[in-house]
Amino acid sequence: MDTKTQTEALDMRVHIPIERHRKLIQLFKELPVEESFIFINDHDPIPLYYEFRSIYGDVVGWEYLNRGGREWKVKVTRTEASQGREFTEISTLLDLRKAEEKEWKQIVFHRYGMMEQGDVMELIAAEDPKEIHAIFVNKFEGQHSWIYKKQAHNEVVVHIIKEVKSGLGVDGFSVVNEFDLRPFPPTERHEMFYKGFADIKPGEAFEFINDHDPLPLYYQMEAESKDPFKWEYIIKGPEEWKVRVIKTKN
Repeated sequence: MDTKTQTEALDMRVHIPIERHRKLIQLFKELPVEESFIFINDHDPIPLYYEFRSIYGDVVGWEYLNRGGREWKVKVTRTEASQGREFTEISTLLDLRKAEEKEWKQIVFHRYGMMEQGDVMELIAAEDPKEIHAIFVNKFEGQHSWIYKKQAHNEVVVHIIKEVKSGLGVDGFSVVNEFDLRPFPPTERHEMFYKGFADIKPGEAFEFINDHDPLPLYYQMEAESKDPFKWEYIIKGPEEWKVRVIKTKN
């Protein structure tokens, strides 16, 4: 049987990250067997592939039609019928047994960055994900709870709760740069942000303006940055978000 495909690609770049995620999850949930949809993103959406598989099983066809740059185009197909897991106590599910270990950090912290206060992520792994746990302990102390729900052979289940985020005020810094990211496409925004951080010295800061809460970027920085930093909101929406990023001294 020929696969019926939605011929018009859905450009998800016009939505903020959490809205993209919600729309795509709902699309796959409603997708009939052997039918497809195509969407465009501004970065590799591979974490979503693993989330689909975690929730719905190994029934996800995932074909890259274009890779890299500002346009990642993916064709998603439901290959078989499956009963997706319905959430009650949790907000999302990531089964790390279905992903390569080298991609665990990208998958977990990208998704964690989009979670709201009080949301719960369920992680399933064949063994204790100690490296992921260590990052949460070192980078997100006081901002999360890590609860073991099951510890058995080939199945460790963890619930990660995003807690109230504490203030990040700090004294003794100088703001050396300020820029508005809103006129630029998302990929360029990320490049400008990382360049802005790379260009400052310990004790210096830069400020940037965005059109949505850049919290996922904060969690990505927390997970990956070798330089300590502070993240301070100056304006928190709804149309303008202004953040001060301080490179702190060791």
